Amino acid sequence: MRVELVYCPAPHRVDSQPLEVADGATLADALCASGLLERHGLKLEAVQAGIWGRVRPLQTLLREDDRIELYRPLVVDPKEARRLRYRGRSPG
Repeated sequence: MRVELVYCPAPHRVDSQPLEVADGATLADALCASGLLERHGLKLEAVQAGIWGRVRPLQTLLREDDRIELYRPLVVDPKEARRLRYRGRSPG
């Protein structure tokens, strides 16, 4: 079955990779098979991943055409970033 993995290592940069996985594959299986973790120096146990914008456990079974997303930690709280933009300063 086909899935897509997406990771944004930095603002305005996207690493997107289509992947074929076996039926019954989990989120962890797809992440390990993709090579994405190695490319970006990430550890499976430390990543936060989701499917279609919702955080999911690594044991989640995948379905055809799932979009797997890796989330990076926030640098600044979104509310604080809005306050800083309103005041005319750049966050982070």
